[in-house]
Amino acid sequence: MGHHHHDHHHHHTDEKNLSIAFFLNLVFTIIEFIGGLYTNSIAILSDALHDLGDSFSLGLAWYFQKLSKKKGDQEYSYGYKRFSLLGAIINSIVLVVGSIFIIIESIKRFQAPQETDAQGMMFLAILGIVFNGLAAWKLHGGYSHNEKVISLHLLEDILGWVAVLIGSIIIYFTDYYRIDSILSFAISLFILTRVLKSLKSTMEVVLQKFPENIDRKNVIDFLESNNKIGSYHDMHIWSMDGQYNVMTIHVVLINADSDIDRTSLKSELRSGLKKLGIDHATIEMEEAGEECIFEKDAC
Repeated sequence: MGHHHHDHHHHHTDEKNLSIAFFLNLVFTIIEFIGGLYTNSIAILSDALHDLGDSFSLGLAWYFQKLSKKKGDQEYSYGYKRFSLLGAIINSIVLVVGSIFIIIESIKRFQAPQETDAQGMMFLAILGIVFNGLAAWKLHGGYSHNEKVISLHLLEDILGWVAVLIGSIIIYFTDYYRIDSILSFAISLFILTRVLKSLKSTMEVVLQKFPENIDRKNVIDFLESNNKIGSYHDMHIWSMDGQYNVMTIHVVLINADSDIDRTSLKSELRSGLKKLGIDHATIEMEEAGEECIFEKDAC
C-alpha cells in the first residue's frame, strides 16, 4: 500500500510541475512575441516560436499526464495513451511551418538588414534565461519521460537565449545587424531538424514499428530458453505511446508433458517479458500439432 501511495504522489507532483512550467512558458512566449516585434528582432521571434512549441508540448504533456491515467473504456479499449502522439504530430506541423516561414524571413533580412533594438534584445534575453531557468529548475529531476524530455527542451531554450544575449551585445557595440538574421536562421534550422526527428519517431509509433526500447534478440532468447515451449509464432510487439509496450504471441507447448500448468507458465512469461520492457503481454497457448490459422504469417 505504501508503495502505491508513493507512486500516486509522483504523479501528482508531475502534474503540478508540468502545469506551473506550462503557464510560466506560455506567459513568457506572449511577452517574447511582443518583444520580438517591438525590438524588430527576428532572432527573438524565432526563439518565441521555439518557446511556443515548447509551451505546446508542455501543455500537451500536462493534459495527457492527466488523460493517460484514464483507463481503457468501450470507446478506446487500449486507453488514452495514443492521444499524446496526436498532440505531438499537431505540434510538429505547427513548428515545421513556423520555422520554414522564419528561415525564409531571415534570409530576406540578411540580404536587407534592418535595425534592431539591441538594448531591448539584451533585456529580453536576460528575462528568457531567468524564465526558462525557473521552469527547468521546477522540472529538475522529474520522474516521467515527459518531464525529462521537457527539461531538455528548456535547456535548449536557455542556450538559445544565451546566443541572443551574446548577439545583442555584439550588435550593441558594432551595429552589425546581420547577426540578428544569422542567429534566427541558426535557431530555426535547429528547431526544424529537431522537429523532423521527433516527427519521425512519433510516426514510427503510430505505424506500429517494433519499439526502440526493446531488444528483439533478448525477447527471442528469453522465449527459446523456456523448456516448456516448443515453438512460437504470430509474435507482435508494438508501443502505445513510445513508452508503454504491448505484445501478442502464440506459443506452442512441448507435447511430451501435456499437463503443463498454463496459468503459472503465463505468469512466468509475463514477468520475464515485463523485465524486457513489455508492459502488457497477451499469450495464447496451443498444443503441438494443433492447426493455427495464424501460423502462416509468422513473424
